[in-house]
Amino acid sequence: MERTAAGLISRAAHELGLRADELTAEVEQRLRHELPALWEDPDVARTAAENVVEHVVAALAGLEHAIEPDLIELPSADVERARVLARHGTPLSAMLRAFRLAEEIVLDRLFAELPRLSQDAEQISAAARQLNVVSTKYVDRVSEQGVRAFQAERDRRLRWRSAMVNEASMCIGTTLDIARTTQELADFATEQFADLVTVDLLDTVLRGQDAAGQSPLTLRRMAQGPDADAGGLQPPVQRQELHVSPEGSACAEALSSGRPSRQRHGRVSGVPRAHSTLVVPLRARGTTLGVAEFHRYGTAAPYDDEDLLLAQEIAVRAAVAVDNARHYTHARATALTLQRSLLPREAPRQSAVDVAYRYLPAGSESGVGGDWYDVIPLSGARVALVVGDVVGHGIRAAATMGRLRTAVRTLADIDLPPDELLTHLDDVVLRLANEASSDPDTGPEADVGRDNGATCLYAVYDPVARRCTLARAGHVPPVVVVRDGTADVLELPPGPPLGRGGLPFETMEVDLPEGSLIALCTDGLIEARTPARATGETPSASATVTEDSTPTRATEDPTPDIDAGLATLRQVLARPAPSLEAACDSVLEALLPSRPDDDVALLLARTRSAPVRTCPGSSRTGAWRNSPSSRNSWSANWSPTPSATADPRSGCASSMTAPSCARSPTPAAPPRICAGRASSTRAGAVCCWSPSSPGSGAPATPGAARRSGRN
Repeated sequence: MERTAAGLISRAAHELGLRADELTAEVEQRLRHELPALWEDPDVARTAAENVVEHVVAALAGLEHAIEPDLIELPSADVERARVLARHGTPLSAMLRAFRLAEEIVLDRLFAELPRLSQDAEQISAAARQLNVVSTKYVDRVSEQGVRAFQAERDRRLRWRSAMVNEASMCIGTTLDIARTTQELADFATEQFADLVTVDLLDTVLRGQDAAGQSPLTLRRMAQGPDADAGGLQPPVQRQELHVSPEGSACAEALSSGRPSRQRHGRVSGVPRAHSTLVVPLRARGTTLGVAEFHRYGTAAPYDDEDLLLAQEIAVRAAVAVDNARHYTHARATALTLQRSLLPREAPRQSAVDVAYRYLPAGSESGVGGDWYDVIPLSGARVALVVGDVVGHGIRAAATMGRLRTAVRTLADIDLPPDELLTHLDDVVLRLANEASSDPDTGPEADVGRDNGATCLYAVYDPVARRCTLARAGHVPPVVVVRDGTADVLELPPGPPLGRGGLPFETMEVDLPEGSLIALCTDGLIEARTPARATGETPSASATVTEDSTPTRATEDPTPDIDAGLATLRQVLARPAPSLEAACDSVLEALLPSRPDDDVALLLARTRSAPVRTCPGSSRTGAWRNSPSSRNSWSANWSPTPSATADPRSGCASSMTAPSCARSPTPAAPPRICAGRASSTRAGAVCCWSPSSPGSGAPATPGAARRSGRN
């Protein structure tokens, strides 16, 4: 019989320690019943079981040897177990409740031992009171240590998760390309917390639909990581392959319910070697886009609840980026389809020039722009060359471009000179701006008449006179290359951009020998890059360039340099090319990056000449001068009165059917007499009646230019 309460407690603890296995089993059974959440996850259950055993043994040992509660050695793994519970998202209250339940069971068993070891009621009462004090102090100490470790781990995980989410926001969605965005998600996850990542999008979503479709759902593998050459495990489905999500699978459940899940093995996702998998749906703006799967295999620790929460937050941001890229891709495709339908599909048949052209949409997020080009046959075998640019991007810019192109063709059909045509086109832009500003459904970006709403370069080439008449409205000047390889920029009067209103445009006439090359382009071509400066000097755009000059491959420059771009364009055009198509390719290769920031239009035209014909029944020869500077006038001293021009008109009309006049293979059409000008609609045949005059029909001196202006 023990004489003191401490001795009685020591004896009771010793007796109970001999049956420690029974005691721990009882504690574990009670915890399973009272706190089932601790036993749902195998890792947490194992941690809880180990914690029960070690704490029961440590407490009984301290009581047996009468050690003060503050001096009892706690289990070495106690802190790490608290961190494990924190990483798995176990509530702190569950951990504290487990400590109190275990204390209650141990005390009950100790109280049951005391009467068997002593018959002294006072001694038993004193021992019971002392047991309550010691156990309370021990459990309080254990709880305080566990709370500190638990909270520290939660704070650390929270900081880590926030850092990962912030980094993911910067790394995912850097472009508006769907494939690249999904690959950025896969790359980021494999670098941070996954051994293998797959990203699948619903095929219906990629086709522009918001509905997931009927089960079984068809998915397209958009991204996965790491690559095979990096030594990573490769899933059976490869990039861009279609596959079906089986009904009842974790992937199908995530797509239908929108809830993520954590799997203990990879067979559910077709990756047998994976021992832990997170299946997270990609949802944005109420639409399910697809699913991302994060796998771990080998020696990596299984995923816990914190990892699942992190994957969810990253997937949410990635889904928004994918949805933005999806909407941008569809809008861009629509705008590009609209713009290509409004541009000429092939050059019209005409005999004045040989042409080649290119149009490239912007490769950046700015979208399709409003650049256009056109080749318009005119009366008298002349041809109009047009290049224009509407400020802005998207469907509205493409639609505005189509309206302006139609307006130019309409104005060209009535034979307006370039300066007058631009004046009327300026009125059209102003009218479009007024319509846009009065439309309640139109945003401020639709105002094409504000902030240099559009630019245009309009040129008319006359193969009889071998003369080109040009005018521009704030547009990039053209480049002309004569047959000896000399390339020059035509310094046309700039003129105001379209949409300013009330300002005059000025024309320039340039004599172009046969075989001259004229290049018209938009600013997206010459502002895309600045040429590399091997000597440290910037070439001048106005300097003369010959075919011996060597064009330098352009390098990226964040600051556009129009003069440098024009100089590079002249260098490329000055070098011989086997064809105009090859010249176009050389220009684009030298001046454009792989993904230009703005759309590009390029039009190259090589001039031809139309010889002056001798009309039957007359020894006189001549040519009708179709340039605006000689409008309604003959090349000789003929009076433009109806009585004086009757003979030339009848002679011209009869000559069109004469066998001696040159004809092209195009079927003949009756001659057309308009505004004091006689011409034929047949390409390749021009026969105009006028008295012969010295030098009539001879080519003009290269480089000669005349200007005329109209308000």
